[in-house]
Amino acid sequence: MPTWWAAAKLGIFVHWVPASVPGFAPTEPGIGELLASPDPHPLSRIPYSEWYENSLRFADSPVSQFHREHYRAQPYAAFAADFVAGLDFWDPADWARRFAATGARYVVLVAKHHDGWCLWPTDVPNPHRPDWHSTRDIVGELAVAVRDEGMRFGIYYSGGYDWTFNATPIGSIGSGIAAIPGDDYAVYADRHVRELVDRYRPSVLWNDIAWPAPQKSLESLLVHYFDKVPDGVVNDRWMPTNAAVRLAGHRRLRPLVDAAMRRSARRSGGLVPPTPPFFQHRTPEFTTFDSVQSTPWECVRGMDQGFGYNRISTEADHVGHDELLRSLVDIAAMGGNLLLNVGPRGEDASIPDPQLERLGWMADFAPVTTVALRGTSPWVHQRFTTPESVEVRFAAAGERVWAFCWSATSEALPSSITLPMRATPTTASSALDGSPLTFIEVPHGLRVSMPEVAGGESVVAIAVDHETALAVGEGAHSVEG
Repeated sequence: MPTWWAAAKLGIFVHWVPASVPGFAPTEPGIGELLASPDPHPLSRIPYSEWYENSLRFADSPVSQFHREHYRAQPYAAFAADFVAGLDFWDPADWARRFAATGARYVVLVAKHHDGWCLWPTDVPNPHRPDWHSTRDIVGELAVAVRDEGMRFGIYYSGGYDWTFNATPIGSIGSGIAAIPGDDYAVYADRHVRELVDRYRPSVLWNDIAWPAPQKSLESLLVHYFDKVPDGVVNDRWMPTNAAVRLAGHRRLRPLVDAAMRRSARRSGGLVPPTPPFFQHRTPEFTTFDSVQSTPWECVRGMDQGFGYNRISTEADHVGHDELLRSLVDIAAMGGNLLLNVGPRGEDASIPDPQLERLGWMADFAPVTTVALRGTSPWVHQRFTTPESVEVRFAAAGERVWAFCWSATSEALPSSITLPMRATPTTASSALDGSPLTFIEVPHGLRVSMPEVAGGESVVAIAVDHETALAVGEGAHSVEG
């Protein structure tokens, strides 16, 4: 895993496709609860608006009811023209400035989602839906804007699905396996990804669902990618398609696949993809890992219950201020990154106000992200509740340990907290701005004074520097160890 990615801690995902024009999906239940339910066709009610075209294939789905009311018999493909018209209002530089202000180090754009519409002027013709792509180079323009702000640029590609090649309704994971297109699509997808790599040199190549070709073909593609982008990154959704995978999509075996997914969703609370033969980081979706993992990982989530723009999402459907900031800290303490999604509107290329508000929260928090989170690794403790009822998450960088603190109750933070550490003559403590903090040894650790903070601050970061100080507690060892 390249150092730049492991150090980043925060990235921005962008889902912006023709489905962003109707911008509708049911907001309940969330994806984890939905996949864990006994519903035989849970994905017909998926809270992801970018799945709009698939949801239309179920006559009684909420999306079909919405579409009949607002668009009558209009085909999904007609939304592409409205999306293109909305590009007249698009300001990629403004997007990039807002993303950079959050402290994010990379941006991943959906270049082609499951509907098959390409956000770049591809030279690879779609044999089933001619000219099913943008003539404006959306991918290229955003890549330039993102890089101008000092961030890395990545590309998402839906390798597993393209509904212009296979229109099988996907109601469950089992039927989703059967919907992976065949050999002609494998050639098409391979040509697409090579074109994206050659044109844009993406620092992240983020595939989704699966890869429609056998492992040998996939290896050739990834060799091509790393030849072009030696410090590039690929995720864990490149499961190659073979006879065993095709068999799992057989009508008689689908119930077994769906039962396994229900068990997995109940355990994880979200979606954790299966492990393919080759990957660099794991991508749990709308869930996190509760412990440090043996491999790098990235929590993928939207600001509401989905990824694409959803016009009916209320404030209650969106992640709250404290939950958002504390989740970033918690993920980093476990060695992960947060890939936070933005879902712009399709009709005017604007980022909805509730999402702008959350980007603003992240921008306000950026000093913590850039100074205290970036470049850290898990410490010997990751989570800790102090005797003063303060929740603490730890992360380490060299000889510095950062403690990220918030009250575990409705009470304000106390004037000092007890950390599971022992001091040595070289130990020092400071606030985020570098001002020194006092500390004393106590029987159960190191009592450190808290900095003065503004009211309502969600997370307070303090640093403890020590060359040889020891962590205390079960299984603890020196920081250097």
